[in-house]
Amino acid sequence: MKITGFRYGRLRVPLTTPFKTALRAVDAIDDLVVMIDTDSGHTGWGSAPATAMITGDTHGAILEAWKHHLAPRLLGEDVGNLNHLTALVQGAMAHNTSAKAAIEIALYDLFGQRYGAPTYRLLGGGEPTLTTDLTISVDYIDKMVADAIAAVERGYTALKIKVGKDIGVDIERVKAIHAAVAGRALLRLDANQGWTPKQAVRALHQLEDAGVLLELVEQPVKAHDIDGMTYVAERVTTPIMADESVFSPIDVIEIIQRRAADIINIKLMKTGGLSNAIRIADLAALYGVECMVGCMLEGSIGVAAAVHLAVAKANVITKIDLDGPSLGRFNPVACNVRFEDAEIAITEAPGLGVTDVQGLETLPN
Repeated sequence: MKITGFRYGRLRVPLTTPFKTALRAVDAIDDLVVMIDTDSGHTGWGSAPATAMITGDTHGAILEAWKHHLAPRLLGEDVGNLNHLTALVQGAMAHNTSAKAAIEIALYDLFGQRYGAPTYRLLGGGEPTLTTDLTISVDYIDKMVADAIAAVERGYTALKIKVGKDIGVDIERVKAIHAAVAGRALLRLDANQGWTPKQAVRALHQLEDAGVLLELVEQPVKAHDIDGMTYVAERVTTPIMADESVFSPIDVIEIIQRRAADIINIKLMKTGGLSNAIRIADLAALYGVECMVGCMLEGSIGVAAAVHLAVAKANVITKIDLDGPSLGRFNPVACNVRFEDAEIAITEAPGLGVTDVQGLETLPN
């Protein structure tokens, strides 16, 4: 099975409710899709959203990376040589992790098709079911409380609360949500780099003193401020999770050795795909550090690959934040991962099992 060509598309899905964080507000999932064709007639599928505020990747940059740097390196290569292919992808250019991730997702999809097994089995196997949390976007307190209650009524048992805009209001937001759903859902706080180290410590002390028990706090300080994150981790009892501070396996080693975080958030769009995500999970397991697997605001193709990773690395990936497809008004992708609110399950179709993508806009090669 050799690679013969590449095709590109764009897939937009309107959100049920606008997605708001300390960094941005959007109203649709907007993915670029790559299709890798082979001489056997099989097609590998991958996708990536624009993540300019996190990885620096825009749609234009992703397309240029695919067309002029990644695709030319892979044409004619054998799908069975997966380690060689991922090395070509990672060595093709610096950064551009979202562009690389989509190509790797398609390659792992093809690898699964080549050997007739779902991707998670080729990564080591596991129990093909997961339970994800749901994101509560930053908003007025009453709206966030209403969204949290609605999520619990839909069966979600873990909520990720977006904060980081105004620390005083943030504290009140969390207290109000805790009062509304305490005992029915775990609360995860995502500050999206919105606090200073001292603000983070003050806010978390106030919440701890008020009896608000958080499962974790995600990226309370700026991504580059490892000293600041260490400062926070040393002074609070709430577990700290590193997200934007972690892109590569080298980043993970630094975070763990400096005791800057208790948990590592793995996202394929940051790691550049599955190959580095696997390395990060294995490194964290060696150190005895838990991981979460998360996603940007992206659709079912990219998130499906993260699901396969989470199942195969369930020994270390203990927390799931893969609600992207559930935030859309509909799911246009038929694949071997089924998203049913909080419940996610994988069928035995090979690779990612993509059989249909409705509404895909074809882009020129």
